[in-house]
Amino acid sequence: MVTASPSPDPLMSIEEVQDCLNRSRASIYRYANTDPQALNPPFNLRKLNAEFRQDHKDPLRFHPQEVARFARDVLRIKGVNVTVLNGPHNTTEVLLKDMLVELRQIRLALTREPPDGNTTAPLE
Repeated sequence: MVTASPSPDPLMSIEEVQDCLNRSRASIYRYANTDPQALNPPFNLRKLNAEFRQDHKDPLRFHPQEVARFARDVLRIKGVNVTVLNGPHNTTEVLLKDMLVELRQIRLALTREPPDGNTTAPLE
């Protein structure tokens, strides 16, 4: 069974694919659709296709469904099941969610009409 490991990023790294497919790092690089001449080679049905990169120095990242397709169709692994698990929230995500809640409260307070019918709320 193939299962993705928890990660805040929905794309999988070489290490995660290696753990998922139970293959060596070298074999994952052999499976990967890479070309020294082309940054993003065309889709190859017999290879593990990485997501688009901006630079050759960018690490290879794989979509979990592409890993599942490769495991099922090329490696002939039965019972392929890819589950993308969200990792724990980091400090930035928590802070941004708190800010969003506060902004929504401010918006609600600004758009709420006062009980006496005035369109402008008195300043306190």
